[in-house]
Amino acid sequence: MLEVNDFNAIRISIASPEQIRSWSYGEVTKPETINYRTLKPEKDGLFCERIFGPTKDWECYCGKYKRVRFKGIVCDKCGVEVARAKVRRERMGHIELASPVSHIWYFKGTPSRLGLLLDVSPRNLEKILYFASYIVTSVDDEARKRALETIDEEVATRAGALEQTTAEQQAAIEQRVSEEDARLEEQKQANLAALAAKGHSDDAADERAKIEAESEREKEQLRGAANAEIDELARRMNEEIEQIESGLQGRRELIEKLAPMQLLTDTQFREAQDNAGPIFKAGMGAEAVLEIIQAIDLDALAAQLRQDVHSSSSQRRKKAIKRLRVIEAFRRSANEPAWMILTVLPVLPPDLRPMVQLDGGRFATSDLNDLYRRVINRNNRLKRLMELRAPDIIVRNEKRMLQEAVDALFDNGRRGRVITGANKRPLKSLSDMLKGKQGRFRQNLLGKRVDYSGRSVIVTGPELKLHQCGLPKKMALELFKPFVMRKLVERGHAPNIKSAKRVVERARPQVWDVLEEVIEGHPVLLNRAPTLHRLGIQAFEPRLVEGSAIQIHPLVCTAFNADFDGDQMAVHVPLSDEAQREAKELMLSSRNLLSPADGSPIVSPTKDMVVGMYYLTVIHPGSEGEGRIFGSFEEVSLARDLGDIDTDRKVSLQAAIKILLNEEDFPAEFVEKQGKKFGDLYETSVGRVLFNMALPLQLRFFNDTVDKG
Repeated sequence: MLEVNDFNAIRISIASPEQIRSWSYGEVTKPETINYRTLKPEKDGLFCERIFGPTKDWECYCGKYKRVRFKGIVCDKCGVEVARAKVRRERMGHIELASPVSHIWYFKGTPSRLGLLLDVSPRNLEKILYFASYIVTSVDDEARKRALETIDEEVATRAGALEQTTAEQQAAIEQRVSEEDARLEEQKQANLAALAAKGHSDDAADERAKIEAESEREKEQLRGAANAEIDELARRMNEEIEQIESGLQGRRELIEKLAPMQLLTDTQFREAQDNAGPIFKAGMGAEAVLEIIQAIDLDALAAQLRQDVHSSSSQRRKKAIKRLRVIEAFRRSANEPAWMILTVLPVLPPDLRPMVQLDGGRFATSDLNDLYRRVINRNNRLKRLMELRAPDIIVRNEKRMLQEAVDALFDNGRRGRVITGANKRPLKSLSDMLKGKQGRFRQNLLGKRVDYSGRSVIVTGPELKLHQCGLPKKMALELFKPFVMRKLVERGHAPNIKSAKRVVERARPQVWDVLEEVIEGHPVLLNRAPTLHRLGIQAFEPRLVEGSAIQIHPLVCTAFNADFDGDQMAVHVPLSDEAQREAKELMLSSRNLLSPADGSPIVSPTKDMVVGMYYLTVIHPGSEGEGRIFGSFEEVSLARDLGDIDTDRKVSLQAAIKILLNEEDFPAEFVEKQGKKFGDLYETSVGRVLFNMALPLQLRFFNDTVDKG
């Protein structure tokens, strides 16, 4: 069993087939889950007890071994190990795939890791993986050379045979012409002899010339016809030689162009198979991609890409850098690129994809079980088709369906149509269980409920100091309960912790005194979601308040981006001495007055504070008490609080008044700057006097309307 608590660091990497098999407790070969009559898991199915462990603590499937004393024994009858039922949350199985499939994260991610490794565009890679195109995996250069030589020899042989046949035909024509020539010569001589036998006459010379001319004309005709026939033979021979050469030229070009990583359509593949069968190997699907990946030398490829980075154009350089980044990641880590193609599929422990019985006998099951069932069904069907030596097109289709089933299991809807359940709802894949707000990371690992924490609505606490917050009594008691219980035992208010707990639960009067003592000097952390910067969580000294709302100083609202229209904040109690010291020294709100982004003050009056200060310092002509003269700040404050003795009417805050410049209320620098001296009258308002009373003497006197600007 894996020791999950003993580790120093975590590294996420690709699992090798051997690693997946080492995790597994057995191969899942059947798509069945549970038997509908016995309601027990089916053997070798998705809930098999032999693989994943018993469904009941310390009890095997057949019931031969029961009780904890048989711990660790494997039942010789049913093969189930006697163990706790919770092992079904951690024991994995595996599926031996009949054909390799690609992992959709590495093929369909952005950027496509598989595509960058192979230097194939995602679109072309999709065609290969889903059996739409062939890819040339290897080319035998020696065989190609021999094939090209054979083509040259074939051209020469067939051309030679044609030339020989034509030469023989030409010789026969020449023979026929010479024979015909001899016959014509004989006929001419016979005609001349017949003419001579007639004796001499006046026309004899003309007749003789006529016979010779006739004979020459016939010979010329004979030779002309023979030459035309010979020329025709030569022309036909040249045409046939050209046809032979052009016919074999297409084959030659096909053989010369064949190169590894070349994509071929179905028609092109068949043509290449017919013309250059033994020269190359081509395949489709993840099997072909796996063969190519296994032949890649990462070191040589990295060296080549580095060369390209320094010598190529900007476009090629960008691509080379992207590819180099992926290849270097593989080289630095212990991961093999071939592991991106799966030959073994891990099966999640059954208690992480449960099947529960509802009222009425029906079952509710995790979507993963449906997705696993599709994979197992298609895998088993593919195995059977391969055993039966089914036609290639049927096997290819089944391999594609297996690839799609595994894709849906890993990330349903990432490619192609979404797989839906009975109610047309998309099935939740493994990726869906991890990602998003409801995923494993954000919901269960980052957003855990923790001890010593609470949550409540915030309200303003103007009487608080900047580093203080108001904690509701009930909340504070719950948060500091263990501290209060210990203190109660120390003080003798309870004999033991159990009694102290009872005292706390009954909220006896002494509990509140002890609580006041406990929280003194013990800071708490206040956090407002979303925590967008480090000032989203700050430390405060708690003060007990009535009610149920947390009170915070208005000046810290900017840092938290909070307001008082229903915002909620979480309270956390730092437990260790070190955590408390850090909270006091680093996280206390009075130590975080400047924005960590740009160093500007982040503690500044906002919202109702600005309205209040404006109301306090603005002057309204004709207000009650206008024009009155006062001797000091104290007199102004009394007049405001108590009013006029005669009329019992209070002086208005916005009333313009005059006040005597005195050393107690005004700094000497201010008096000099105004060009006055102590004892002179200075025009201001009641509200401005009260505003300046809150300022240190050195900062007085601010005699203007205060607004947000």
